[in-house]
Amino acid sequence: MFTKATKNVKLPRYRKVSGVLIKNHKNIASNNSAFSRTLSSLPDHRPVQIYPPYHGLAPTETSALQESRFIPEHKPLFDKILIANRGEIACRVIRTAKHLGIKTVAVYSEADKNALHVRMLLDLETEIERDQLRADKIIQVAHKTGAQSLTLRSKFSTPDLCQLAANVPCVPGYHGAAQDTETLLGASEKIGYPVLIKAVLGGGGKGMRIVHSPSEFVEALESARREAKKAFNDERVLVEKYIERPRHVEVQVFGDTLGNVVSLWERDCSVQRRHQKIIEEAPAPGLADEIRIDLGAKAVAAAKAVNYVGAGTVEFIFDNDTNQFYFMEMNTRLQVEHPVTEMITGQDLVEWQLEVAAGNPLLLAQSEIPLLGHAFEARIYAENPRNNFLPDVGPLIHLSTPSPTSSLRLEQGFEQGSNIEVYYDPMISKIVAHGRDRTEALRILRKALEEYQVVGVSTNVEFLHTLASHPAFIGGEVETGFIPKHHESLFPDLSNPPPEVLALAALFTVIRGQRSLSVVNSPWTTLAAKRFGGEVYHETVQLQVDSSQRLPPITVDIIIKSSTIFDATVTTSNGKWTFNSITASLLNRTTLSSILEGSRLKTTIVSQHPTTVPSPSNPITERLHVFYGGHKVTVSIVAPKWVQMRGETISKAAKGGIRAPMPSLVVDVKVGSGDKVEKGQVVVILESMKTETVLRSEGPGVIKSVGCKKGEMVEEGRELDLGQQTKRLPFLLGTSLRITITTVPNLPKQFPTDQQGQGKYYDDPTRTISD
Repeated sequence: MFTKATKNVKLPRYRKVSGVLIKNHKNIASNNSAFSRTLSSLPDHRPVQIYPPYHGLAPTETSALQESRFIPEHKPLFDKILIANRGEIACRVIRTAKHLGIKTVAVYSEADKNALHVRMLLDLETEIERDQLRADKIIQVAHKTGAQSLTLRSKFSTPDLCQLAANVPCVPGYHGAAQDTETLLGASEKIGYPVLIKAVLGGGGKGMRIVHSPSEFVEALESARREAKKAFNDERVLVEKYIERPRHVEVQVFGDTLGNVVSLWERDCSVQRRHQKIIEEAPAPGLADEIRIDLGAKAVAAAKAVNYVGAGTVEFIFDNDTNQFYFMEMNTRLQVEHPVTEMITGQDLVEWQLEVAAGNPLLLAQSEIPLLGHAFEARIYAENPRNNFLPDVGPLIHLSTPSPTSSLRLEQGFEQGSNIEVYYDPMISKIVAHGRDRTEALRILRKALEEYQVVGVSTNVEFLHTLASHPAFIGGEVETGFIPKHHESLFPDLSNPPPEVLALAALFTVIRGQRSLSVVNSPWTTLAAKRFGGEVYHETVQLQVDSSQRLPPITVDIIIKSSTIFDATVTTSNGKWTFNSITASLLNRTTLSSILEGSRLKTTIVSQHPTTVPSPSNPITERLHVFYGGHKVTVSIVAPKWVQMRGETISKAAKGGIRAPMPSLVVDVKVGSGDKVEKGQVVVILESMKTETVLRSEGPGVIKSVGCKKGEMVEEGRELDLGQQTKRLPFLLGTSLRITITTVPNLPKQFPTDQQGQGKYYDDPTRTISD
């Protein structure tokens, strides 16, 4: 939040908004012009239609905030602020600051020197200081640059805050000062398993572990402490009873220096993975009005009990089985999911922060805060949902996003060509959708996800679309265990893509080859598809779907009838499909225009070359990412046998071992040369993006050698050199990722390419031509 010491004064009784005396939220809804101006101040967001209030309810309040009031002389905002954030939230703050005419200063690490928020500041000709995100350095930079305010992040997890001051029950647990293992283990046995270990200053699922039995406790505690220390520089933890079917419901509160606190309604953030939110909505679905009012009142009372100033979120666990809610913690900052609150209230909460930090009263009284429609936020992450949501890193080779509208916001911190680094949280952007009701907002969200395209890193875009389309989610049946509960239907089989997609992928490679050939100055290129004797070209492309590597390759036979007319026959293990007289051409390097089965299509297809040499065990020479019908299908071009055999010869020189699955820091090595290991034993602990990954032995064996050490940074694919004497020792990452134990020497590019990066037709070994 933004901080600045101000003198405490009493609030006068009346307030004026755009020349109209305001008494309640109905006046705001009726005063469309004034309210639209408020909405239009939201960065990159056009004025939305003014909908009737969702419930027309406000949390019970007995203070003067229910009365009309008149604001005294407005105190000027800051001239310059320091933004100690990165990514999309830094961009978000910069936009509001620019709108208000406030200069901005950023601190950033070496990894972020070319980040979008840094370049935004350069465009504004503001000052930039390069340094690591350390509190002491940040304060120094603030003084040096003349920044009058800065953004901070902290959290309360004190149960007395709500239990005593606001009479809110807390989950049974241990929140004491003693942090020795014996005390925490004893507290867990007294609470009763399962228990939840949580970092005291935690957030984003960091430093959080579920423990089901005493035998798991010590290992989980050590891991939670390490993660908390890295993320928050504080390894203290608390232990609470783990509720089996909870919802995560939180209330947005705001306080000013004059003693006033309001609630801006609640959000539901129940659907999570790895204890981290991925989709949020406001208001929370299915809550009875009396519960909604009670939650808001309790959150306001809790904030008042500690004289809270600024933006805060009071978080509750809501038990689906009993309809009882428990205080969990208070986040004393503007959270990632704040845009859904902005969408249902029409307020710019960053502007609220700046006004409050300058010593001005809250911009609206409690009874003036509307609840308009419904909103969703979906977080786009660089991660692989089908591999336990393992984070991914790398360049954004291709990035195409939906266009913002009056009902859709896009908040992003990266652009095409940016690099997702190992050092930070892998969130790429956020999609925020608003509608008159939950059904409409969800429909807008699904359409936006269909238009969101990423190539270069694995993402959760397809998973989010599947989630937003799930009948239970549509019905509002949310809980924190939603993903494991509906796992099978959330991860459908992808091994049989539509044959139309396969035909388009093959056509893309064929037409691309024709374009490469056409640049050669030869009379043979003017003969189109005809050969002597009247024959036509036949080309065969072998494809493999990424999710079905164990199935036989798919064969697509292309008959080139002219430079733009083709027949395609797709043969898979499930059958054969023939498409006649397809009209197709490339509009640019990534767009295929076609008329297929009477439908006119413009299909985005993006090529990506792997870093490994094709071999019989991994025959892939190129991946094609096909965006078709609102979905992304990834198919691979299978290299010819002779290319695979060449790769196998190279691979035989490799030795046994274990590879790092992504750029990581070696947190700990639990074994040494000659050690005996049992199935499930921890071997190596890696850390990437502030999240620990544990590598375990899949079976018994003896460690032959160790080629990494604690504190070492290892790149993706780095040979950690952990092997077994009698046979190769395989490992599992988490619960599902098998680490290959091979290493391939660095080689020059396998095939020459043209200036556009496309494989030359006459050097491409993936294609065969026959009469």
